[in-house]
Amino acid sequence: MPARITGLTTRLITVPLLRSWGAEAPENHVIVTELTTDDGGTGHGFSWTPTIGPQAVKALLEYDIAPFVAGLEANPEIVWDQLWKRLHEAGGGGLTTIAMAGVDLALWDLKAKQAGTSVTGLLGQRQESVEVYGSGVNLHYPLEQLVEQAQRWVAAGHNAVKIKVGKPELREDAERVAAVRAVIGPDRLLMIDANQRWDLAHTFRALDVLGEYGLEWLEEPLRADDLWAYRRLRKQSPVPIALGENVHTIYRFRDFIEAEAVDIIQPNIVRVGGITPFRRIVELARANSIRVAPHLLPELSGQLALTLAEAVSVEDVEDASFEQLGILASPSPVRISNSRLSSAGLPGLGFDFGAKPNTNETAPPSSALESKGNRIEYSNS
Repeated sequence: MPARITGLTTRLITVPLLRSWGAEAPENHVIVTELTTDDGGTGHGFSWTPTIGPQAVKALLEYDIAPFVAGLEANPEIVWDQLWKRLHEAGGGGLTTIAMAGVDLALWDLKAKQAGTSVTGLLGQRQESVEVYGSGVNLHYPLEQLVEQAQRWVAAGHNAVKIKVGKPELREDAERVAAVRAVIGPDRLLMIDANQRWDLAHTFRALDVLGEYGLEWLEEPLRADDLWAYRRLRKQSPVPIALGENVHTIYRFRDFIEAEAVDIIQPNIVRVGGITPFRRIVELARANSIRVAPHLLPELSGQLALTLAEAVSVEDVEDASFEQLGILASPSPVRISNSRLSSAGLPGLGFDFGAKPNTNETAPPSSALESKGNRIEYSNS
């Protein structure tokens, strides 16, 4: 008899970033999940959001997802499909798929541990290592600070880097892109990310000015929902167009690909709902000769990148990994050296977020501890 799910619990970790992503995103939220089965198995996963909705994700997991998955066969793909249909009334993507990732990752963690291997080993490792590119949430950095960051990327051996654009004046964006290009030289790849700050007319003006700096891609210049505008943009853009961090379902990725509106897709493994949909989206892209560049979370994205048939680059935002933020109680499941990422071979997903802090019924269910100078807050179910 296949094992069946008997329980799902959650806890929320909120941790300040070592390098703030700006006034709107000074911290990250990780909703840790623990899933149990009737054969004594335990799987651990997580959901994640840097800004909006951590409490909503936690509540969705506790009040809607946990009761529904109880009794289901502990098969990640079977559970994912049934759960997505169940939650679709509340939205086909967004908070629903972010919450679903907590279950999907826990099930893959369980499956790999029971097989005595890592998730990378379970899915079949195809790449010995993958390239890592330096990235920063740095639009609020003064120019001097941005240049110093670019210098650190060069010193770390990165062959590709990405910076934010979207200043009120295009002149300032041009100054910043020029300064970074001067630091990294002509041979390293340079990508820019506008984070949905522009309209179509401004994007064309920006490309006229910034395109001369030899850009590898322009990321998400327009509102992510605006397929019509992206289709027009890609037809005329001299720079490849990348998007996907705010695209949540395989159907929406299909829409952008079929409309010939994108050159590089960037699915975020948590935002699309976990490993199960991520692998399906990657195969869709591969079948249509579209490049893939996973979005953020290098300790998770990197493990999956090692299993893909075609080599991809993994994004590493400076000082923002789970290990650097101090929320892992044991070493990271990946190693990054000389701008290359490899697997540490830890069982399952390899994430150990530490034991749940002690609480009592008379005090608020939270505690704090100091780690690398940052306060980490735990909220328990």
